[in-house]
Amino acid sequence: MEIQTSILEEHNKKWLSNHARKFEQVSDEMANVESILSKLIAFQIAIPSWALGTGGTRFGRFPTGGEPRNLEEKIEDIGLIHALNKSSGAVSLHIPWDIPEKPKHIKALAVHHGLIFDAMNSNTFQDQKDQKLSYKFGSLQHVNRAVRDQAIAHNLDVIAHGQELGSKSITVWLADGSCFPGQLNFRRAFQNTLESLEQIYAKLPSDWKMLIEYKAFEPNFYSTTVGDWGQSLLYTSKLGSKAFTLVDLGHHLPNSNIEQIVSLLLMESKLGGFHFNDSKYGDDDLTVGSIRPYQLFLIFNELIEGMDAKGMNHANDLAWMIDASHNVKDPLEDLLQSVEAIKIAYAQALLVDRKTLEEAQSVNDVTRAQEILQHAFRTDVRSLVAEARLRANGALHPINLFRDLSVRSELIKSRGLKTMATGL
Repeated sequence: MEIQTSILEEHNKKWLSNHARKFEQVSDEMANVESILSKLIAFQIAIPSWALGTGGTRFGRFPTGGEPRNLEEKIEDIGLIHALNKSSGAVSLHIPWDIPEKPKHIKALAVHHGLIFDAMNSNTFQDQKDQKLSYKFGSLQHVNRAVRDQAIAHNLDVIAHGQELGSKSITVWLADGSCFPGQLNFRRAFQNTLESLEQIYAKLPSDWKMLIEYKAFEPNFYSTTVGDWGQSLLYTSKLGSKAFTLVDLGHHLPNSNIEQIVSLLLMESKLGGFHFNDSKYGDDDLTVGSIRPYQLFLIFNELIEGMDAKGMNHANDLAWMIDASHNVKDPLEDLLQSVEAIKIAYAQALLVDRKTLEEAQSVNDVTRAQEILQHAFRTDVRSLVAEARLRANGALHPINLFRDLSVRSELIKSRGLKTMATGL
């Protein structure tokens, strides 16, 4: 399903007067509104191919209907999201769930929808059909070299697929670890993993990045071989200048100070990108900004400060991706909400008066520093984000238009009620 320009124009015309009044009110208080708008327009968040279907838990899965049945339909759905919000112009593929059997065709389809391919994601956390050796006891860390070699070969295949599509990075997340004391020699597991990563890194194209993702627990609950940002940083530092840490917002122990982690990784030039989601208890994979919006704002505050200090491009120098699971909501609506929450937090962080904040910090004026941050956070920037969307030829109210067009019903008509997206 594609949304015609005339439909977008008709939708926006209906809301334009109300939007203009709200935008004028908020923009009158901003001296740098045009600069902020240009940054918002440029800022794109990649949609993962695995997030277009209904998620599930250990207890069950309740399909939405009309889910994409193949990679082509997944790209069509991401194209639809991008047509609505003009902020989702990239696709992040997961291999082997979404192998591009006809890469030229897939790349052309993506171009048709205004999309590029972001980071490729490897998968050694589950056994695939006809796989010779099992990853039950790990992959890149495995005590059996043959299993490690199999996992290395898979990652190299992922890079090859990415090259065909124009991607420039690979994300490696490992479920490797142990469930019980004594099961694993920690140092040997680390060394095996490092040696495996070194073999993958050695084959990395010169203009590619390797992103090493970490996670404190799950599916292993006693130890994880890349368990936190420090372990990821240790791997990336040993690998070289093309290796970076990837931060998933759900992959931390309760009450971790993620904004401080982000700041230090940027300081060391080792932050590679983000998987955005939200959580209440663990790796809940909830809609971005639905639980901890202030934390998301604080993370963006540190991102902007750290990136500006290094002269980095906000839009292009880090990989921005969503990694969420939609158990009870329409996946496309959930993704639209997540992108909106990310853009709102980014816009709020752009409003922070950095000069005044630095002055307050320099004299230990804690109250003033807090007031500066909370003033920016409490500013309603929704009309600012909507104006950026309007100028990029998107919809003023993406979810409203999604529902007005009965998109989910139309997808069910064309694809069926019992379809299930690959990989879930």
